[in-house]
Amino acid sequence: MAARRRSQPSTTRTAILDVAERLVQSRGFNGFSYADVAAELQISTAALHYHFPGKAELGHALVDRYAQRFGEALEAIAAMGVPPPEKLRAYADLYLRVLCDERMCLCGMLAAEYQTLPDAMRNSVVSFLDHNCDWLADLLETGRSEGSLEFVGAAQEAAQMIVGALEGAMLVSRPYANTEHFEVIADRLIGELTPERSPARSR
Repeated sequence: MAARRRSQPSTTRTAILDVAERLVQSRGFNGFSYADVAAELQISTAALHYHFPGKAELGHALVDRYAQRFGEALEAIAAMGVPPPEKLRAYADLYLRVLCDERMCLCGMLAAEYQTLPDAMRNSVVSFLDHNCDWLADLLETGRSEGSLEFVGAAQEAAQMIVGALEGAMLVSRPYANTEHFEVIADRLIGELTPERSPARSR
């Protein structure tokens, strides 16, 4: 029983983050309140404040957790023994899986609300985007040196284009309630970066 009591705060904290993350990914940070989270978890708002004194603290924890998980996913892709174009496809699939769950990228949603976010959250969102661009730039440089990827200009600029295109593709797909628009854009994007144009993957 003692062990169960000690684990309870951590379990409640994780549950709060899980619910809040889903609400941000579907409604945006300004589209939910503590009352929404409390009602879904059937706990008091005071319990939420115990773990996260304010919404800014909750939001900062959300971004940090999301960025950590995304970073781990990038490390897993980097460790794959496949050519850079296939790693690039695996990167795009990270976004596709989120979209399949009828959600948006957490930091993409927050970027749309950037001007209304607390400073700490703003910095975390920028760090997330920068980390993605840096990771992609390294992948693109490797692919260009091996001849499996081609693009004009700096790898960092191409990386920014990829992140912007995939985040935008998620947004465009959302009103249609399917992933087709995203997949078409992702296929075209990766095809443009691949010297030997290959047909879009079968769906």
